[in-house]
Amino acid sequence: MAAGKMPLILDNPMGGDAMQVDLDDVDDLFGDGAPLALPPRPIGGRLRQRLDELRERGCCDGIAWSKSGTIASISPDSQKLQLRYIRAGSKDATFSLSEPTSIAPWGSLPAGPLVHLCWGPSNSELAVVDAGGRVFMLSFSANLNRPSLLRKWDADSSDDLQAIVGTYWLHVMSNPNPRSPPYTPTYAPAVKNGNGNNYNYQMTPVISTGPFHPLPGKSALICITETGTLKMFWGQSSNKIEETTLELENPTLGDDAITHAAVCSDRTKTLMIGMVTKTKQLRIVQVGINWGTPKADGAQNMPSGGHTLSPTLTKRHVGVTSWLQPDPGYSRPDPALSKITHIEMLPAIFNTATKEWSQVMALTVRSLAPESNSPYAQDVQSVIERWELFSDQHQTLHATFEQLGARRNSVGGASPNGGRLKQLETVIVNKIVIGVSQVKFSRILCFTYHDGSVEYRDRYTMAELHREVNLNRVHSVLDVGFSHSGEPSCLQIAFSPTNFSSVQICEDGQVKWHCVNYTLAELESMTEAQISALVASFTISTAQAASNGAFIDDILAVARNFVSKDAFSVEWVKTMVQLMKITVDYTEDAPHDHLIRNSVLQMCFSIINYLGWRGDLQPRQTWGKLSILALNLRNIVIMVTLASNNITINKITMTPLDEPEVVYILAGCVKWCTDLLCWLCDSLFRLFDDAKFMSLLKQPQLAQMTAYLRSKNEIALHLVLCSTTRGLLSAMCRRFQLLDNLSTRAINWYETRDKPNPNAQDPRAAAHAALYTAYQRIRRYTSSSLIKADEFDQLLTNLGADIRSAYNVSLAVLGEQAARAANNSQQAQSQNPNAPRPDVSQEAIARGRQHCELNMLVLQAPPPSFVPVVDKFFNKDLKEFRSHSDVAKLYFADYSILEIWDTPRVLKERWASGVRIDVFKRTAISRKRPGGENNGSQRDWRGCARCGSVMEDLAVPNAKPGFSFLLRQQFHCACGGRMALLPGVNSRSHQ
Repeated sequence: MAAGKMPLILDNPMGGDAMQVDLDDVDDLFGDGAPLALPPRPIGGRLRQRLDELRERGCCDGIAWSKSGTIASISPDSQKLQLRYIRAGSKDATFSLSEPTSIAPWGSLPAGPLVHLCWGPSNSELAVVDAGGRVFMLSFSANLNRPSLLRKWDADSSDDLQAIVGTYWLHVMSNPNPRSPPYTPTYAPAVKNGNGNNYNYQMTPVISTGPFHPLPGKSALICITETGTLKMFWGQSSNKIEETTLELENPTLGDDAITHAAVCSDRTKTLMIGMVTKTKQLRIVQVGINWGTPKADGAQNMPSGGHTLSPTLTKRHVGVTSWLQPDPGYSRPDPALSKITHIEMLPAIFNTATKEWSQVMALTVRSLAPESNSPYAQDVQSVIERWELFSDQHQTLHATFEQLGARRNSVGGASPNGGRLKQLETVIVNKIVIGVSQVKFSRILCFTYHDGSVEYRDRYTMAELHREVNLNRVHSVLDVGFSHSGEPSCLQIAFSPTNFSSVQICEDGQVKWHCVNYTLAELESMTEAQISALVASFTISTAQAASNGAFIDDILAVARNFVSKDAFSVEWVKTMVQLMKITVDYTEDAPHDHLIRNSVLQMCFSIINYLGWRGDLQPRQTWGKLSILALNLRNIVIMVTLASNNITINKITMTPLDEPEVVYILAGCVKWCTDLLCWLCDSLFRLFDDAKFMSLLKQPQLAQMTAYLRSKNEIALHLVLCSTTRGLLSAMCRRFQLLDNLSTRAINWYETRDKPNPNAQDPRAAAHAALYTAYQRIRRYTSSSLIKADEFDQLLTNLGADIRSAYNVSLAVLGEQAARAANNSQQAQSQNPNAPRPDVSQEAIARGRQHCELNMLVLQAPPPSFVPVVDKFFNKDLKEFRSHSDVAKLYFADYSILEIWDTPRVLKERWASGVRIDVFKRTAISRKRPGGENNGSQRDWRGCARCGSVMEDLAVPNAKPGFSFLLRQQFHCACGGRMALLPGVNSRSHQ
């Protein structure tokens, strides 16, 4: 008997020993020798209906996920749009799917129900298509769940023959310089070094092929109709959406109509369009776009300011074949197999190793779901077929084919214009394909099936990927032990931009969200090698999302499961900084502009902030407290900077500080900043009075001091030692002084004239009175502050000078070693001794500073060279600063506006009160009346989907351009997360 088999023990009715029955061959009782298995799940009526929809038209995606995080789906009655997003709950910081927000900005639907949704690559643009081929366009740039109108469909014809069977958005021009080809870096694979747990990341640029919209940041929507008409919806520089059309085909009979179409870009800066007809043909048409832009030297196809675009389209038939060939293997072919459900056009890809381009490829899917009462024994089946498009001659094509006529090519395997389609090996899967998507820049195909399973296949070989764990060469989280899992009754599925999660429409009509699951090991038993591989996979995905401008919230949702592993959290952030070459060293005296504009550093702070946040009922971890303060400091510095500069709106130059609403907003920021300075000084003074802490400063290393500070959840010292946060504090102090001087001058200007009368009928007089009052508020906050910003900034300046000196002394040996190595290398090569050489000594010192600053950023110990710096700071500089500060008032001051106190009693009281701090106005807001009832008369709130911060939902007033300009900068939270309109009840229950 085989090992591991349990024998069956039966009583012997004849007496004697019990009989032992071997169950090894019990499956062979009926002679087939096949193992017993559960029957497959029967095909339901909703799935059959979905297959009929897929066969009828190529555009029927009822759910889609945008790069910014909005999940749009068509309501079950096909009349409304439902908007969802994933958001972190305030109670425990875990992510979940929001409740749907239903909208119907189109009123009635005379042309038929909604059938298709398609997100644009930028600006959160959504195209909504109805059964009659009309296109409605919305923008979600301001909120995740409340769009603004881009284009109505009232002027579109509602003809069934104009039904749309294929859509495509043009790529966005990432680099406006036409001499430098646009590309996106990829950071995979991560290859393990030898026997260690470190990884090398192989970064490769992926060239983005055109055509592009000539205006940076804009795209255009391509639609293919059933009658073979191409419609291009594009935006002028004025943001007006216009339409350009081109007739690709002219079917004379209904049987020759197009059922499915797909589009991809080509390396010739044209579009390749694949179309499937009812007559079983696959036709490939090449389309060029001429935007009508003036061509200037060095700036070809770049429009000048204010130039009106006038695009024209041209076509060229390049290939045609039959996509259904008789197969002798099918003795009783099902009619369903003669209908296509999906088509994809895969673009040409440049191979950096061979320096060659791959061929454009067309892919089709046909699925069979046998009837339950069929007399034939048939399994569910999907047939996947591919064709490569070859050119018989070298093509040197102008983008618009100006020398070509509009002639239509003949039917056949090869086109007279030089193209031919070569069919590749067919792949048959015993499942029903419900979705096909392209990932990893079209290198990999993702197939989703009706049972909720997901497969990834190589586009060239169709070999299945990520089937086994491979910790030595990591391309994705699927290589390190993660897998997709979903509902077994799936009709439609949409993946997030990061592929870390998906949303499914199930047969019961519900929309469900699923993240990837880690199945390699239990959390408590994870090895160091598994954690290192985990860090590598998360780093690749996060860096790719940052390069593509995609949200990372579902990455954070999965990372929440590993937050108890300190090694994972710290190494993730440190590896991100090293891989993407993020600057965290701002030790040298320099303007703060680069620090403020460092958006990738903001993302790192955002990751640290979320991982250090455990919900509003739990105290933040130490590095979470540091990061949330850094993010808020950066946001305030940006607001003050924008408000202090002139802006031009409708050719009128003005300053936002001329509007009292803006000044009141800045007054709230000033109050927050003064409280932060006071709290920071109070925290440092408490450390000065802590005998144990002061004794640790005498140690030769600062590791024990750092451990002591972490045990007390204390971050004040790291805030001033770390150059990034010290630079943000210094920038804040200088903006603080700017507003103080400006308010003083404004008040003096008003008081030297007649005192403004707020009750005056003259609008200008009323505005002056409001401005006078607003500037008085700023002046009151600055003058009453217990800590003066200029004095504290001087304290930071002295500390920064000491830190620079310590770095220069301690890292000088690194510079000397690097210089000697460079000289030896130069003498050995001696090819061009007069060529300019970089200062390798300073570069080595800069790398050393970067390493030390990165450690302090994640709350690790400062370098040993900081021991005398910290000792001098506390025993001399801070001691002198403390001597002219009111320590008692600082100790008893109220710092609730900072939301930094996190004792259990304070957290419970804050939660029960329902009071929050508005992240925009920096004032306390609440939806509860003093009696505890919900105050429904106040404004709605916006909430951050990532960190739970809130602000009032302020309208954008047309009469206040400065205030509108400042408010539009708050479309993103200070942490970089997107804002969403919260339901009109107590917001905490919905966070």
